[in-house]
Amino acid sequence: MVPRVLRLLDKYSLRITFFIVGQDAAFERNAAVLRSIAAAGHEIGSHSFHHEPWLHLYSREKIEAELARAEESIERATGRRPRGFRGPGFSVSEAVVEVLGARGYHYDASTLPTFLGPLARAYYMWTAKLDPEEKKERARLFGRWRDGLRPIKPWSWRTSSGPLVELPVTTIPVVRTPFHLSYLIWLGSFSRAAARAYLSGALALCRATGTPPSFLLHPLDFVGPREAPDLAFFPGMTQSLEEKLELAAYVLEAFQKHYRILTMEDFAGEQFTPLLPATSAIGSDK
Repeated sequence: MVPRVLRLLDKYSLRITFFIVGQDAAFERNAAVLRSIAAAGHEIGSHSFHHEPWLHLYSREKIEAELARAEESIERATGRRPRGFRGPGFSVSEAVVEVLGARGYHYDASTLPTFLGPLARAYYMWTAKLDPEEKKERARLFGRWRDGLRPIKPWSWRTSSGPLVELPVTTIPVVRTPFHLSYLIWLGSFSRAAARAYLSGALALCRATGTPPSFLLHPLDFVGPREAPDLAFFPGMTQSLEEKLELAAYVLEAFQKHYRILTMEDFAGEQFTPLLPATSAIGSDK
């Protein structure tokens, strides 16, 4: 999957951010492909060690251990120490933010300001085969209704170690519905024209409201249904690999038409300075 993503990004001369799961980086068999991401000039961020979406329920001590272990594994595999973080399943808490600040992170990118989180959770619970304990652990997966009231534009957390930039996964201004690539692929399973029109409307509202979009890519956006039959319950997994890649290319071209695309690290560094020309960031969970 990674080589095909790198080829697509190279085609458009893009450098983005890859948020890597520490547990994946800990396996020697993954080292070469992860090093290829860094070698291609992409930023390396942390996506936690165990990728447990209930990270926000951890104690501070457990969060410290989780992040430290992820950093060590990621740096060993890629040669890069992460300075940006995205919580698994958009999980974030004051304790997580405090630890990020104390450990010298430059930004967090874990919030998804939408009212649809509980609906996404209900769909996941309905389609995934989970036992009662697993359902309990995932009780707050994808957030709560009030998370839809979080800021859409970049903002700063206040921590005891100083401010920490928050780069939300951008949702459509006003209506606050998602438009990351997985969501567009899911819409495309009903109508390609609708998916493209939806993206066009989202970017138009971002420009009209001065919202610099932070756009999310996910590994399954670049995996065909035959490659991962056990993950067929995920939205958009009925789409062929060819259809997904075609839409991904269309999305990247649409962003390049209107924005100067940056890594999340560079994007964070520009958020409290005038944003001219317009900028956008793209991050990929790995």
